[in-house]
Amino acid sequence: MATSSSPRLLSSFLGDRLLSVSARPLLRGAAPGSRRAAYQATRTLCNLVDVLFNRGQSDKPEDNPRRLRPGKVSPRLSVPKHIQRPPYVNARQRPGLHNGPEIHDERGIECMRASGKLAAQVLKFAGTLVEPGITTDEIDKAVHQMIVDNGAYPSPLGYCGFPKSVCTSVNECICHGIPDSRPLEDGDIINIDVTVYLNGYHGDTSATFLCGNVDDKAKKLVQVTRECLDKAISICAPGVEIKRIGRTIQDHADKFKFGVVRQFVGHGVGQVFHAEPVVLHFRNNEWGRMTLNQTFTIEPMLTVGSVNPVIWSDDWTAVTEDGSLSAQFEHTILITEDGAEILTQYYI
Repeated sequence: MATSSSPRLLSSFLGDRLLSVSARPLLRGAAPGSRRAAYQATRTLCNLVDVLFNRGQSDKPEDNPRRLRPGKVSPRLSVPKHIQRPPYVNARQRPGLHNGPEIHDERGIECMRASGKLAAQVLKFAGTLVEPGITTDEIDKAVHQMIVDNGAYPSPLGYCGFPKSVCTSVNECICHGIPDSRPLEDGDIINIDVTVYLNGYHGDTSATFLCGNVDDKAKKLVQVTRECLDKAISICAPGVEIKRIGRTIQDHADKFKFGVVRQFVGHGVGQVFHAEPVVLHFRNNEWGRMTLNQTFTIEPMLTVGSVNPVIWSDDWTAVTEDGSLSAQFEHTILITEDGAEILTQYYI
């Protein structure tokens, strides 16, 4: 966070550069503060910019040989011309947080189910690729190919300049890691964040995978992060206050003394990539209630140590300032009469 007195919110994949916010986090999708926080300057996928938390220290790992370092980023992959693009691709105007929630009719719900199902299938496939020696760039290429083979567009590609089709966040990377030439190592953990745009609707999901022989502390972090997501989804239903999501996540994380990242948040998703509501993953007093047929993401990010992010000079990669491990899980959910339907259900 920028400062303790004026935190910002980043969407875990939003697209703003600098959100105008007062004393709030920055969205993975958008920032609260004023429910209509506007993105002022391109952001590169939900990470905030500049000051953006001690940017100068980011690309300079200390003596720890396991600390992440930027690798070589390959050229942007192409998408067949017949595949429908989201409006922000090649648009002159930078996308911002859509002011209204994503509430769907029957056709919209079916389209959301289709995009969510594909995103889940792609994520499950991506997880099978995780092993020591594979590069995150190779994962990106495989994910990209599967998405376009299914007639969809990889939503991150070209979003506010993001150069790849998936986010790959290894070890201390909180979110928005850009796939590159670094091979995964035995003992790594990696979050893979997949969003597909199919028939005019986005399906957004992520999971953290274990690479080889992972130590018990990392396994516990991953397990508890997933439990936080599951518990948060379990309390969702029409009329429920959205702030209960943050309290549920924070309560569970606190039991294990894990930190909850505040600078990145969940968001409405559907025909637009990032919409209201802003979903905070920590205790808060934001207003708003869940609505029948509404879709949004919940995507808690937990850490072993510091919850403060540092943004690399690529304007996207967000890492913990102390190099401690971070894990994340995410689902797109639909609010139904009976509670919540997970549109991106995967089985890993």
